[in-house]
Amino acid sequence: MIQGRSNFVYRINSDDHSKAPVFVSLGQKDKYDTTPIHVDVNIVHADVLDVEAFKAWRPEYNNAEFIFEDGTSSSDFINTQHPTPATYKCGWAVEKMSKSMFNVVNPDVIVEQYGADTLRLYEMFLGPVEASKPWDTNGIDGCFRFLKKFWKLYQQELNDDEPSKDSLKSVHKLIKKVTGDIEQFSYNTAVSAFMICVNELGQQKCANRELLKKMVIVIAPFAPHMAEELWEQLGGETKSVFDAEWPAWDESYLVENEVQLTVSFNGKARFQMTFPADATKEDIEKKALEDERSQHYIDGKTIVKIIVVPKKIINIVCK
Repeated sequence: MIQGRSNFVYRINSDDHSKAPVFVSLGQKDKYDTTPIHVDVNIVHADVLDVEAFKAWRPEYNNAEFIFEDGTSSSDFINTQHPTPATYKCGWAVEKMSKSMFNVVNPDVIVEQYGADTLRLYEMFLGPVEASKPWDTNGIDGCFRFLKKFWKLYQQELNDDEPSKDSLKSVHKLIKKVTGDIEQFSYNTAVSAFMICVNELGQQKCANRELLKKMVIVIAPFAPHMAEELWEQLGGETKSVFDAEWPAWDESYLVENEVQLTVSFNGKARFQMTFPADATKEDIEKKALEDERSQHYIDGKTIVKIIVVPKKIINIVCK
């Protein structure tokens, strides 16, 4: 059974059927006697109802009135020149996907709005392949924004300069992660790894052509149309990105040279410090105590003991 995310509007019950129907927003519904009614999910975005689209959806709703999330009424905006600024929040539930519940989403509509690559990527991002999960388009904007950010990486002036150690680490870590996730059908975690890597490369101002070319090959199974465009833009060695050799990762780039530890005083986290990965317990204790930020918490106090949890935390106990 395919599940979908349904949305509801709340109609205020009335015995006078000559009056226009009044719908109250989710946050206000408990103040009234209401009946939940399924609404077409295609006119709801992030659980916010497109009021004008709703009024055009069915003839009996074309004169509908609304009580919005902030308690204002649609009648408050009748004589204004501006669109209704308030929002109508819908309720939701996970139900069987069916036309009677108006929660069927036509993939052609999504492709037209976001593109086929966004739809493909989002389907992989929803969760583990083997898990049952409802179809919900509320998060699709995130995948769309990610693909735009990925594309933007390639619209800068690329070079053949030696890439930084951080960039090499980010890309090779990604290649290793995605390669393993594809073999395990863990596509959702692979997509997460892409998002992390693109953020890192953006912060690092990475413009190395060869590194970014490897990224195109790796993302090709997830966003094939964009990958083919970028491959041609980069002057790839093969006619299609899918004919290119899958990149291998180099473990030497993945070695952690530094670790970040949280420094706590009497169990309360105060700040973070970076240490060499091979630093001894004694070196860590000495550096933590010498840090000027520590003086505020230990000044005038006696240090009872220092607890170092490798790669996690330093707790300085004092009284």
